[in-house]
Formats: sequence, C-alpha cells, structure tokens
Amino acid sequence: MRLADLAGRKTSAEARACCESLDVAAPDDYRQLAALLVDDWRSRGVGQVGIGGGQGAGKSTLGRLIEAAGQTFGMHVVVLSLDDFYLTRAERRRLASAVHPLFATRGPPGTHVAGELCRVLAALGQPGEVRVPRFDKGADDRVGFATLRGPADVVVVEGWCVGAPPAGGSEQAALASTPVNALEREHDAQGHWRRHIEQALRGEYAKLNAQLDATVFLQVPDLAAVRRWRLQQEAERPAAQRMTEAQVFRFVAHYERVTLRMLATLPKTADVVVELDAAHRVAALRFQAGFASGEDYGRAATR
Repeated sequence: MRLADLAGRKTSAEARACCESLDVAAPDDYRQLAALLVDDWRSRGVGQVGIGGGQGAGKSTLGRLIEAAGQTFGMHVVVLSLDDFYLTRAERRRLASAVHPLFATRGPPGTHVAGELCRVLAALGQPGEVRVPRFDKGADDRVGFATLRGPADVVVVEGWCVGAPPAGGSEQAALASTPVNALEREHDAQGHWRRHIEQALRGEYAKLNAQLDATVFLQVPDLAAVRRWRLQQEAERPAAQRMTEAQVFRFVAHYERVTLRMLATLPKTADVVVELDAAHRVAALRFQAGFASGEDYGRAATR
C-alpha cells in the first residue's frame, strides 16, 4: 500500500483486505487511509478520535470509508459530523442579534452546540440509544434527529475545526488590531466576533478536544485549495441551493483565521498528519512519535 510506504510502516494482511473491500468509486488514497487508521485504532484500543481539516479536505469521504472499514474489521465504528451539531438558523439569528451579526453564518466556533456533541460522544461509549441532530446544509438548518446505538468500539468526530487550539500569545493580543482578510476588516473592526470565537474555543471546544484519545489532521496545501475544493463541493448541490463564487469566497473567509492557525500548529501536535497536495492526493503521512508503537510507527516519509 502506497500510504503505508509513505508512513514507513508495515501493512497487516487485515488492512490490505479491508482496503480492497471498500467502495471502489472512492479515491484510492482515502480507502487506504481508512483501512490503516481503523487497523491502528483496533490494535491499540483507541476509542474516541477527532478528524480535523480545512473545507473540502475530504473529511466526510474519509468518515464514510472509516465506518465501512470498521464493519470489515468486525467493529462498531460511529462517525459523527460536527456539521450536524450546528445551531439552528433561528438560534444563529438570535446569536447574531445578541453578540455579532457575523454569527448568522454557520461555521466558526460558537455556531455549534459543542456541549451537546461532548455529551453524545460520551454516551456512545455506553449501551443504549443516543439521539443526535441532523443538519441540512442546503436548507441551512436542522432537519430533525437520528438515533444511534451504543456502545461503539470507536467514535469518530469529523469537522473542520476539530482539534483547533485557541489563539495564544501574540495572536491573542492582536485579535482586534490585525484582521486577516476583508471580512474581518470591514465587518469586525473592533474584534468582537473574533474574541467570541476565541472564548468558544477555550470553552466547550476545548472540552471536546480533551475527550479525544487521538487526532487526525488533514493538512490542506493552502487557502487557495480550500476555496477551489469548496467551489467543487458547491457545484454538486442542487442548482437552487448553490452559492456563487463570490458567496463561496466570502463564506470561506469566516473560517480563514482558525484554518491558518490549524495549518501552523496541528502538523506539530496532531497524532496523525495527512498532508494533501493540490491534486487532493496524500503527499505525506506521519504517525507522530508517541502515538503509535514499534519501529514501523512514527517515521515521517514523503514521496
């Protein structure tokens, strides 16, 4: 397996068989990655995992393959999407009125019910039914609830800001005075929106990150790739629900500050780093030292 070679590790027969069983229509790199990750979690008894990365990085695709890989290994793997835990449209409007108008747009920390996600994550480790919300991005609103059953062998939370740290040091001091784009410059000149995002990251989002046994970071090449991949996602939506290019770029601007911070910090701190190239292929795969055991783990490699 190419990705195993990139990571400098041996591939088990079970992982190879798992990869071959996964959806052939899915990208081969993501099939290999799903098999390698689930095999590793299975062998080490990892129970709760977070997958973070920029918009369009392939988190949902990887999550779907991870669930299927779990079945191949005879495991009950549940993948939760951070997107399903958005505040309702009405709740975001109230937040926008009470705190800052930019909170009407979903996405940034503070627009999720992160505390509810923490509760669901813990509940899925126990026997019984667990109710989880479902969110429709086209409708931009919650559309009901689904019922999942625990206990799960592994629960994965995937979402763009999973694992994101709050601002620290000089960035914290410069939040109001140094906007990163036109959106912040024109609509958050005093930094109220940015500071509320940081407060959220230090609160319920930090609690969520603390619950995780392991983190996987899908490292996008740059913000240009995020914009391009987000446009490609938009083209797959029904025509009546699509945003224009200008709307997509403005939407992505809400995510820019935290995405840039993740690109600067998570390659050093995430347990597994998946470096993506501009063609959406895996260019490097690193199991960081201390995460996996044995001489075949933890050795970085690139093509």
